[in-house]
Amino acid sequence: MSATSVSESTQNASKNDAAPSDTELLTRASQARADLQKAIAARVVGQESVIDLMLVALLARGHALLVGVPGLAKTLLVASLAEALDLSFGRVQFTPDLLPADITGTDVLQEDEDNQGGVRRRVRFLQGPIFHNLILADEINRTPPKTQAALLQAMQERRVTVGTTTHPLPDPFQVFATRNPIEQEGTYPLPEAQLDRFLLEVHVEYPSKAEECEIARRTTSANIGTVPRVLTANEMRALQSLVPRIPVTDAAVSLAVALGRATRPGEGAARGEASNDVPNEVREYVRFGAGPRGSQALVLAAKARAALRGEAAADIDDVRALVVPVLRHRLVMSYRAEAEGVSDTDVLKSVLASVG
Repeated sequence: MSATSVSESTQNASKNDAAPSDTELLTRASQARADLQKAIAARVVGQESVIDLMLVALLARGHALLVGVPGLAKTLLVASLAEALDLSFGRVQFTPDLLPADITGTDVLQEDEDNQGGVRRRVRFLQGPIFHNLILADEINRTPPKTQAALLQAMQERRVTVGTTTHPLPDPFQVFATRNPIEQEGTYPLPEAQLDRFLLEVHVEYPSKAEECEIARRTTSANIGTVPRVLTANEMRALQSLVPRIPVTDAAVSLAVALGRATRPGEGAARGEASNDVPNEVREYVRFGAGPRGSQALVLAAKARAALRGEAAADIDDVRALVVPVLRHRLVMSYRAEAEGVSDTDVLKSVLASVG
C-alpha cells in the first residue's frame, strides 16, 4: 500500500472515530427520548409524563424522588429504565433496621496466607450496593435519618467516606428514590437537606380507565414484555455531557431566579426591603422557600428538557414546564397550609401565575 493510501485510510478512520458534534448529539437525544419511551412502554402502561421527567433527571445527572401510592409501578419504572440503559443497576430496599454500612459498604479484616505459611491480616473494603451507576432507593422514608444521611455525601459529591478513606462512585451516579405518601406507620420524614439533593420530585398518578384495563390484561398474562437496550454507556455519558453546553436565554435564567425568590415569604425583609414579587399564598402558607439550589436546578433541568426535545437552547417555556417538579419538595409548608388543605403544588401554581 502506498504512503498516500495509508494517509487517506488514517484520515478516514480519524473521521469515523471523531466525537459527534453537538448538533448530532441533540438529534440523538431527541431520538433517545422516543426510543426510551417506547422501550419502557413494553413493560409499563402509560405514565409518559413521569418517564419524561425521569429522562430530564437522567440527562441532567440529577436525582429524582418518585412519590405515589402503592401499585403505580414506581419501582418497575426505575427498573425498566435501568434495563434500557447500558448502566449498572443497584437496588436498596429501605427498612427501619437498615444501617449506613448496608448502603455504602464496610471495612472488613481479611486473613491471607503468606509464602511462609503464616497468616497476614489486612483491611479490605467491601463495596455496598451504592456502587452502581443507577440506584433504586425503594421506600426511602422507611429508614431512620442516620441511614438516610448515608446518602447525603453520595448524592452531593458522588463519593462516600468509610472510616478514613474516601471512595469515588461510578460515573454517572444517580439515585431514583420512591416514597409512599399515605403510609405513616414505620416511616420517617425526609430531612430538608436530603430533599434538596433531589433535582425533581415526580408525582406518579393513578392511570386512566383504559390504561388500568390494559394493566390488568397485560400483567395477568403469560407474556411479560421485555425492555430492549436503547443507549450504551458511552452514548449516555455523551448526552449528559451535552446538557451543560446547551445555551439558555437570559429571560429563562431571570425567570428561574424570580420564581425561586418568589417562594420565600421573608424575601427582602432582612434587608429592609418590601418585595411585591412574593404572592400572598407564599406569605400565608410557606414557612421556608427554595434556596439558590432551586434556581440552579430549574435552569439545569430546563437545559435537559430542551436537549430531549432536540432544541438548541433552553427558553422560558422549559422553565415554566418544570417549576412544580423542581421546586415543590424545596418548600416547607406551614401548619396553616396543612389545616386548610393547601399543597405545595397549589402555591407554586400561584407563584407561576404571579411571576411567570
